[in-house]
Amino acid sequence: MKRKLTYAVVILAGMQLLGSCKKYLDINPQDRVLLDNYYKTPAQAFTAVVAVYDRFGYQTGGLYDKQAIMCAASDDHFAGGGGPSDINDLQVVNNFTLNSQTGPQNYLWDKGYAGIFRANVFLSKIDAISMDATTKARYIGEVKALRAIFYFDLVRFFKNIPLILNAVEGSETYNVVQSDPAAVYAQIEKDLTEAIPGLPNTVPAATEGGRITKGAAQAVLGKVYLQQQKYAAAAEQFAIVNGATPGQANATYGYKLLANFGDLFKVNNKFNSESILEIVHGNSSQGGWGDAGASEGNLLNIIVGPRGYKPLTAAAPDYFGGYSFLTVTKDLFDAIHFDPRNKATVANLDSLEKNGIANYEKGYANTGYFLEKLCARVADKPLTGQTELNFASDTYEIRLADTYMLEAEALMGANAAVGTGSRAYQLLNAVRARVGLNPVAVTMDNIIKERRLELAGEGHRFPDLVRWGLAAKVLAGKGFTAGKNEIFPIPQKELNNTKILQNKEYGGTK
Repeated sequence: MKRKLTYAVVILAGMQLLGSCKKYLDINPQDRVLLDNYYKTPAQAFTAVVAVYDRFGYQTGGLYDKQAIMCAASDDHFAGGGGPSDINDLQVVNNFTLNSQTGPQNYLWDKGYAGIFRANVFLSKIDAISMDATTKARYIGEVKALRAIFYFDLVRFFKNIPLILNAVEGSETYNVVQSDPAAVYAQIEKDLTEAIPGLPNTVPAATEGGRITKGAAQAVLGKVYLQQQKYAAAAEQFAIVNGATPGQANATYGYKLLANFGDLFKVNNKFNSESILEIVHGNSSQGGWGDAGASEGNLLNIIVGPRGYKPLTAAAPDYFGGYSFLTVTKDLFDAIHFDPRNKATVANLDSLEKNGIANYEKGYANTGYFLEKLCARVADKPLTGQTELNFASDTYEIRLADTYMLEAEALMGANAAVGTGSRAYQLLNAVRARVGLNPVAVTMDNIIKERRLELAGEGHRFPDLVRWGLAAKVLAGKGFTAGKNEIFPIPQKELNNTKILQNKEYGGTK
């Protein structure tokens, strides 16, 4: 959102601290004055909403984000890079050697609780501002939906987490305790159901692209229900998002599958009809390598590209190059090679080199296959700031093909009809028909296969495997330990001098 709208930097109650949960919640006397004197006008309320969105799209200065973490943890990618310790947080999640002090969990925890802190401050102050009631309801809806998204990620990734709904400050921060996951899920559901009525059906892409709509919140709620195996409730929410007739435009929200799969990943095709919830990136940041995490650009565009790329003929793709992270495994390549989505998903540098079209430098865990969906292109080269950090392709948090398949899965779980002509059948096969594939029966095996090929490299594979109970089987070769690596360890800095306890999966008592 902040990339589409004029962004005003807000320093409210330590919002810009990049430390632990305790620091996010701590307010010193000077901050207290700032906070008490800030929430006075509608403009200030809007700026505070933008500050919450800011954490939704936050990338770490370590050059990765949630999508990269989920890809590295899956069977579709190796961490890659220049060596076995390059972006070490991705390496240790790739081989499941992470512990409380090493791994990407600091980023995931900090991102979530920073967003929650900002949301809680906003919700504690917004009622006192005199402003248009419809606008206020929308702002509250957006912030509650964002808080729900933050908590949904945290409870999935860490299981036992603090449930904080107020702007906790001072010494109280050291007495925060963890809540039962069921209570966290109940609050997520509450936030989303309260948010939905105040949200708009659609937003103008040119001025409000990236802001949360009713459909986006309902899609998140469907995912929350599905995660808890509340299949009928999940199917109900997804049906609202997906519309009456799979493959046709949703009459209320306008969602529709794009005709061309490859168009989904064109930089200039933001906020298209298939996009439900999108993290926005821009190409005008002035930051450099020293503060890469503050960049508006999509950092994955540069880290996944082939290292030392050199075109040799006019037929060579115009890849900008990169640092060879998240190389595509041969297993995924073999699975997708004869699928119509292959060309838009996998960049086959091995083939280009063998045919004398291009050369590249072999990085760590090189397979010859790279993530075409995200590879930066020379044609999209930004003209301002640090070039490598300013590529502007957006990130799909949720898109329509995803919710089509999730509804089909939910209908199966709810024991609904799934035979030829059923709604589940139409949903699954609308995704296949878009790329010219023949219909298949609705089975879990077919849904699992279709989600892998359709959403490859978009960060869904690892959470899917965990949700299906397949992670231990599929990821055993990468070092995954059943009953442990389904979640991440709580960061050590959150355990020091607090009442937060490590999960039993990582040697704790919780």
